[in-house]
Parts: sequence; C-alpha cells; structure tokens
Amino acid sequence: MEACAYFQYLGSLPFWLFALTAVGFFSLSKISFKSLWWVYISFLRPGKNLKKYGSWAVITGSTDGIGKAFAFQFARIGLNLVLVGRNPEKLQQTAEAVKAKYGKTQIETVIIDLAGDLDGGLVRLREKIEGLDVGILVNSAGVSYPYAKFFHEVDQELQKTIIKVNVEAVTKIIQAVLPGMLKRKRGAIVNIGSGAAIVIPSDPLYAIYAATKAYVDQLSRCLYVEYQKSGIDVQCQVPLYVATKMASIRKSSFLVPSADAYAKAALRWIGHDVRCTPYWPHSLLWCFVSLLPESLVDNWRLNFCLNIRKKGMQKEAARKKE
Repeated sequence: MEACAYFQYLGSLPFWLFALTAVGFFSLSKISFKSLWWVYISFLRPGKNLKKYGSWAVITGSTDGIGKAFAFQFARIGLNLVLVGRNPEKLQQTAEAVKAKYGKTQIETVIIDLAGDLDGGLVRLREKIEGLDVGILVNSAGVSYPYAKFFHEVDQELQKTIIKVNVEAVTKIIQAVLPGMLKRKRGAIVNIGSGAAIVIPSDPLYAIYAATKAYVDQLSRCLYVEYQKSGIDVQCQVPLYVATKMASIRKSSFLVPSADAYAKAALRWIGHDVRCTPYWPHSLLWCFVSLLPESLVDNWRLNFCLNIRKKGMQKEAARKKE
C-alpha cells in the first residue's frame, strides 16, 4: 500500500517536477554505478594471466624508468624477455640485474637506436624474435624536451628525435612484432601514452611531445578496433607524472609513483581496456581535472610550464659558464 501511495504521489506531481526528479534519480544512479565500477576495476578486478598471450615479452626503453620496471615485473611472473635499447652496456646491466633476481628468466637483447638507424635495428629485432612465442609488446621508449620550451625555441634536431622515437619507432616496432601475434592469434600490445595528451586539454611548452603522445593514443585505439577479433589486445596506458629520469623527478610520492610501483599496477590492466590509467591516484586526478573548465586548466598548466622553462634556462646558462 505504501508503494502504491508513493506512485500515486508521483503521478500527482507537475510534469516538470516529475521530469526533474527522474533526471536527478538517473544522474545519481549513473554516478553511483561509475563510482562502484571504479572501485572494482581499481582494487578488485583480477589481472589476466599474461602467460596466455605467449612466453616472451618485448620491451622498448628497457634500460631505464618504466620500461626497466616492466622487465622486472614480467620476469617476476615468469615471462622471458627481449630487451630493446640503444646502449649495449646498460642493456647488459639490466639483463644481469633481472637474471640475478629471477634466475629462470631467459633474456635476449637487441640494440636499436630508435632516434638513429631505426631500420637497421628493426632487421635485428625481426631476426631475434623469429621463432619466439612473443605474446606481449610494451612500447615504453619515449623522448621529451630537456625542459619546457616555446614551440619556436625547439631546434630541428630535438624535433626530429621526438617525432622519430615517439611516432615512427612506435609504429615500426608494432609492425615488426604484430605479424607473429597474428600468426599465433594471440597477443597484447601496450603503448605508453601520456597525460600530457589526454588528461589535460593542452600541454603548452611541450607541444610536440604532447602531439606525438596523442598519435600514440589514436593509433592504439584504431589498432584495438582492427585486431580485437584476431585475439590481440591493444592498449594505451596513460600515466601522469612518474618518478623517472625523463620526468626529471627523483623522489616518488603518493601522487608520483616510482617506476616499479607504476609497472606493478600496470600489469593488472593489460588486456582489459583500450585506454587506462593503471595507478589509481592518477585516475582520481584525471577525474578532478575533467570537472574543471578547460581554460582554467590551460592557464594553470601554462604558468606551471613557464616556471619549468625559467629553471631550465637558468641551469643551461650555468652549465655554459662552467
């Protein structure tokens, strides 16, 4: 009877008030569902068995930062590694460090200067992975500015390097590894994007870097649609600041994880979503930024980057005096 009385009451409301109530109810339901879903995917959803993709993982940028952290995390779960980098000594050091901790891991190394003789390096990569059950590719290598610069201040060499490493190399590495995955009808491709291209509406004074990462995001989305029915999962991971050499951040914190903390979180997301932010505090920041007016975020980011530019120019001037 109480339910009947409630519906009779609703029926007696003016239409505009009823419509407003309905919209409010559905909006609240939507927010509640999204909140519960976020809790589930951030803390409760189990990661996939990555060995089902294959027994080997290829990692670019494997001698530093996020790429190196991925190497240790993959070895921890029993995957063998193909480490890609330009420095033979650092490649060997990384391989030895992984072997020292996870002795059963098989490791191959491939020297590729992504900003130099890329095509020659790709020949070596194809030869190295021939016959290997490569199930996962992580494109972690990336290049940014040494410090914030206006677009007209970026010299041609730096511009060429950023585009070649972040766009051309990512594209061609995928083209080298993908045929084997198609043949085996399984695989996962993880491209490391950036909040500079996706989370914030603009990244002034890092324009070329942000644009190349937007390319990575769109490439990942397109390949995800193209190959999802072929047993291949393609994903763009979108970290915000991580304590790495490229970000010029040495000390980690709650909002700025270490490379190891990020990679550990990242493994749980592989194969689940086409675009994701594995480290959950980053996803909270993304949500907060999305609620702000774009002009406000633009102005904040411009002032933030102008400060980075000022400090960078001061350090550069001091080096020239030495």
